[in-house]
Amino acid sequence: MSLFTQIVIVSLLGLAVTSSNMIGAALGLYLTPSKRLLSCILAFAAGALITALAVELGYESALHLHTLAFTTEAAWLFVGGGFAVGAIFYYVIALFLEDEGAAIRFPTRFREYASRRQQKDTADIIKLLAQGELLRHLPPEDISELLPLISRRSLKPDEIVFRAGEEGDCLYIVVRGKVEVIEGGGADCHSLAELGPGQAFGEMALLSGAPRTATIRAAGPPAGSTELLAIRREDFLRLMAQDAQLAASARRLSHERAIRNLSAGGRYRDVWIRVARDSLGPVSPKESDRLLAEAAKGAGLAIVFGNILDTIPGCLVIGAKFAGLSNLSVTLILGMFLGGIPEAAASGAMLRRAGYRPQTVFLLWSTVLLAGVVAAALGKALLGGTDSLSAIFFQAVAGGAVLALIAHAMIPEAIDEAGSLIVLPTVAGFLAALYPALAESFTS
Repeated sequence: MSLFTQIVIVSLLGLAVTSSNMIGAALGLYLTPSKRLLSCILAFAAGALITALAVELGYESALHLHTLAFTTEAAWLFVGGGFAVGAIFYYVIALFLEDEGAAIRFPTRFREYASRRQQKDTADIIKLLAQGELLRHLPPEDISELLPLISRRSLKPDEIVFRAGEEGDCLYIVVRGKVEVIEGGGADCHSLAELGPGQAFGEMALLSGAPRTATIRAAGPPAGSTELLAIRREDFLRLMAQDAQLAASARRLSHERAIRNLSAGGRYRDVWIRVARDSLGPVSPKESDRLLAEAAKGAGLAIVFGNILDTIPGCLVIGAKFAGLSNLSVTLILGMFLGGIPEAAASGAMLRRAGYRPQTVFLLWSTVLLAGVVAAALGKALLGGTDSLSAIFFQAVAGGAVLALIAHAMIPEAIDEAGSLIVLPTVAGFLAALYPALAESFTS
């Protein structure tokens, strides 16, 4: 069989293997198949792929190196090094693409992305809260209850936040820029203080409805340079009613002391920040929908590259291992084909929720077909038909990327929907693939 013929065959194999993704995408868009069933299929595929990687790739490569006078340790380091490089490469690129929007392909990946975004978005707010005399009395474990109650307000130059004599309704914290504390009115007004980032004002509004004792004004240009955080009085009073320690601490504060101690301090500020950050709860459904819509904007290219990243390593191995129809890598082909169905189904449903039209979803997944064909052909042309050390190493690199895919996406997705039930199909997939893999290895 000529090299050209072999390349044509493996290209068709790449197309056949990746075609399951289109089936899965259609299921996710138009039907509601049992999520448990899909998860069990995904777990079975993961078990089969683990067998293929361990026996057909890792074990056989090590045996071949042994015939080249490699010791056990040297063979293990050589093959293991390739797997490690592939896994690290996959992991780094996958995280980058997920941060660019590819995370919306799968529920578990999106939840991890949303959690990272929540940590990042709230980090600065938590630091500012830790600087306030009053808010640092709030137990840091309760910060997740407070964050949804905080709103942002941008000020124009010289814009008045509130005037002396007005009813107190909010606590404010300066995020960016400065505000002036002004006493008096008209020609008799004069500045008492200038407050910058992290400093709070209006604390007494959280304790009573007493009129404001001073006027607060944004300090000059440029436009949009001043930004505040605001907490409504009723929201904070509700927190005080739930926490006696916070209520007692708040009642001890006077307006004059609050003004004098606007700057943060204290030995335990960093500890408070760390505990507050670590105590953030799961992302709320409302916040999840907001992040999903935000991540979906302009994420098409990241999704394409994410799909391709999941496809190329396995198809490279299929092409590299192909030496004829009599010794096809059945376990690898079966694992990739079956795994593509539930993965694409979950992705199709997720992308639909993100607002993508069915035509767009199919277009995004169709790139996988092309990637599968090209990767399988390149695997045969560049890595197949040779026993060179470089070919063996790069096969191991591809195998490491597939193994990272299993751990990063396949198993977490399966557990998410079926829980501990996936133990059985995972083991079943491993055992079902073990016999043909051993039979091929022992007869080769």
